[in-house]
Amino acid sequence: MDLRAYEQSKFSIAGLLRSALALAPEPKTDWHERVQPLFARLAEDRFNLVVVGRFNRGKTSLMNAILGTDRLPTGIIPLTSVVTTIGYGSSEHAVLRYRDSMIEKDIAIEELPRHITQLGNPGNIQRIATAEIRLPAEILRRGFYFVDTPGLGSVIAENTLTTEAFLPEADAFILVTSYESPLSEEEMRFFRSASSSGRRIFVVLNKHDTVSSEQREIVWGFVREQLSDRGSVAPLLFSVSSTDGLNAKLSQDEDRLAASGLPAFERELADFLLREKSTAFLLGMCDRTAEFMHDLPGTRELAVLEQQIGNLAKQFGADNRAGLAKGLSGAVAMFPDLHQIETCEICAEVADRLWDFLCGYQYAISADGGEQRRFAESGGLCPFHAWQLQSVASAYGTCAGYPPLLDRLAAELSALASDTAADEIWTHVHKLLPSEEECPLCIARNAAEARAIEAVAKRLEDVTPNALKGLSAICLPHLATLVSSIRDGGVARALLQRQVEVLQRLSEDMRRYAIKHDGRRRYLASKEEATVAERGLLLLAGRRQV
Repeated sequence: MDLRAYEQSKFSIAGLLRSALALAPEPKTDWHERVQPLFARLAEDRFNLVVVGRFNRGKTSLMNAILGTDRLPTGIIPLTSVVTTIGYGSSEHAVLRYRDSMIEKDIAIEELPRHITQLGNPGNIQRIATAEIRLPAEILRRGFYFVDTPGLGSVIAENTLTTEAFLPEADAFILVTSYESPLSEEEMRFFRSASSSGRRIFVVLNKHDTVSSEQREIVWGFVREQLSDRGSVAPLLFSVSSTDGLNAKLSQDEDRLAASGLPAFERELADFLLREKSTAFLLGMCDRTAEFMHDLPGTRELAVLEQQIGNLAKQFGADNRAGLAKGLSGAVAMFPDLHQIETCEICAEVADRLWDFLCGYQYAISADGGEQRRFAESGGLCPFHAWQLQSVASAYGTCAGYPPLLDRLAAELSALASDTAADEIWTHVHKLLPSEEECPLCIARNAAEARAIEAVAKRLEDVTPNALKGLSAICLPHLATLVSSIRDGGVARALLQRQVEVLQRLSEDMRRYAIKHDGRRRYLASKEEATVAERGLLLLAGRRQV
């Protein structure tokens, strides 16, 4: 199981809950109230990782390395009791929350020092309680949530108290120390306190790139000795260079990444969260779902659902015993920039060209006699484009441009009424309807579509794979035509694989939104999730006006 599989497991439980609720007897109000908390638990589930350590240990650099980004600001000395959290957002920004107030304020990440440092906000006169940084990082989207606490050993005693107050919130702690001066008195005091909570502690010796291999071995032995038998939960110790790890990820240097020690730490972190914390959560949700089903009136359909939830519980237990093969990197999609993806660019190009054509055409048929005659002779527009023209034309434009067409149709029908056999009338009337080959807007649309598809196909074949990263989500109708226009089979397959990732992402966003809706937690929905219904239809059917 990896992070994606874990999330799919939650979707499966939610689907069985909905199916069971559909079998509840009327009135269903009480049953809805009973099942709503289960959906809420699914919606709120996340991995809370509390990161602690003295200032200048590289806590923020380590989080940047895990996330594969350099956007978290480093070197900031926070104010008393200001906790910085890092969660998922469709766009990059920060949210400030204030003490004794429901007010929230969105700011750019670069503005944080003005609000969470002693220099920018002396004495915390702004009364800021927390600052949440939101980033479009795939690991955060999968449920990771970092709590970057004020530094231990701060001259401001309340910083340490604030950090210790987060003990109950953590699924795991990451205690960051460094090779420069490992395990200060404050860090050891926190380690003992966190150990007594029974939660897993990951101890990271950071900055191993700053010392020799001999020094590294000496410090490693000292830290391991200090941590042994100091708590009820055995810590896991890792030696990393967060700076090297981040640079290796950004440059896609696999050898340098392995040497940084970051992958080993990430694998153990993911293994713990998925095998110990998440399996317990899934099994608990299966039990509560089975209890809900047990209270419903028995039916054959319900018996099938009870068997399915039982099978899920057995599967989760088997996955736990089998262990995990993937670390955090396994959770990242092939195209991690999909949060920025636009809707079908072919649709957009055709829509723009049609708009330009419509604006000129509606004026021409209202003011140009020759164009009015050609409009009448061609039979006007197909029904779809007749209404599209009306959306930009005024009542005057319609009244000025359509009479010649109406007069021509009246004359044709008059002739049919006077000398056409009854069994032939339908055929002749049907011929009065303009076909796609005759409709001026259909002709303009088809030409614009052909040019747009040809341009995209050429771009993909000329500069793949970089072109794939900048490509929009291609709607299904245009995908078929685009694939047939690409001569290189490798490029076509890469395009289809990318479309797989796009479809899976939309499916996940839809399922997340549905769970948050069922759990009355719509305020937790990201911008992507709140808009996914329309985006999904655009991907399946393209733009209505195209």
